[in-house]
Amino acid sequence: MSPRSASVNEELRRRSRERLLHAAVQLVGERGYDATTLADIADRAGSARGLVSYYFPGKRQLLQSAVHRLMHRTLEEGLERAPATDDGPERMARAIDAILGLTRDHPVLMRQHMAGILQAEGFVQCPEQQRLAELLRETVVRNGSDRPDRDYPMLRALLMGAVYAALVPGAPMPLPVLRAELFRRYGLAWEQGMPPEADASEGARGARGRDLSRFFATEDRDGAREERTGQPEGERPAPDGTPGGARLEP
Repeated sequence: MSPRSASVNEELRRRSRERLLHAAVQLVGERGYDATTLADIADRAGSARGLVSYYFPGKRQLLQSAVHRLMHRTLEEGLERAPATDDGPERMARAIDAILGLTRDHPVLMRQHMAGILQAEGFVQCPEQQRLAELLRETVVRNGSDRPDRDYPMLRALLMGAVYAALVPGAPMPLPVLRAELFRRYGLAWEQGMPPEADASEGARGARGRDLSRFFATEDRDGAREERTGQPEGERPAPDGTPGGARLEP
């Protein structure tokens, strides 16, 4: 069999990583963080178990990348939904509603994500986190900020605070109250974005909110086909099943 081309190998690596991200949000959302192992995630993704450690240092880093993907794709979807708009305040309202909507629809994932950020690793610097930062920074610029280096971190901090307040065990704050405070802070009208009453009236929202497959591009591109082992060239596992002898952590 002739060697695969570099482009095909790159495609296989991309799809392997995408499947692991998708499997992580599925399993942690279903079972919780502690009840999900890296081996479980690899099995759900259809990948060799040692391959997880090829892409991610550990379970916490994998989950952070997966949730950052969920956040930036949800934010993109909210910002670009019909009718399209370049209006800065409307886009700010949509951004706030996108993040609060994730808190409502995926509380287990968002709670575990916040817990991970507060641990020693802090933010995982990955492509997913960087794209989320770009979108939020662009949002404050379109909303009229002339100092995005100051205003983007403030928006991020306010959103993180709202997520935490909505999910704190035993004393959660209602999302409409948090939304009202954020909208007051940015001078937004209640009817902008996706008001809670309008969102609740969409019958398909629940099923669409649970189906996350659209955020993880695991389909073939350019006719690439993956072998059953799920191992792109250059990622073949050692005899113990790990790439280069990498250890598979719980």
